[in-house]
Amino acid sequence: MRDRLNSGPGLVLVIVYGIFALSAGARAAVQIATKFDEAPEAYLLSAFAALIYLVATIGLARGGTFGRRLALVCCSVELIGVLVVGTLSIVDKDAFPDDSVWSVYGRGYGFVPLILPLVGLYWLRRTSREDRRQRR
Repeated sequence: MRDRLNSGPGLVLVIVYGIFALSAGARAAVQIATKFDEAPEAYLLSAFAALIYLVATIGLARGGTFGRRLALVCCSVELIGVLVVGTLSIVDKDAFPDDSVWSVYGRGYGFVPLILPLVGLYWLRRTSREDRRQRR
């Protein structure tokens, strides 16, 4: 189902989220399979981030009321996660002996993990307003 949420710039957002779901998932899978005992928290956080990116991708791609709500929850959890993990990874370096996707606000991914949920939340808000105006 195509709507304003997943067309135009929204389609680019769906693609970027999909790429991040694959990259974070692949990274977490390799880390968990090869060196889990070194930094289990960081690797499990990367797997969790991959899951959030995947579900956000599904929500954005699906569109509609359910897709919007799903994407809103995922973008919100993602933003909170990036801010909390990013801050903790700076303040307490021993808590994360190896980087997760969200460490230092996503520095290992060019800070895209910090910017992506902000863009996602903006897009959800913007398209929601447009849809409400169009229904009037």
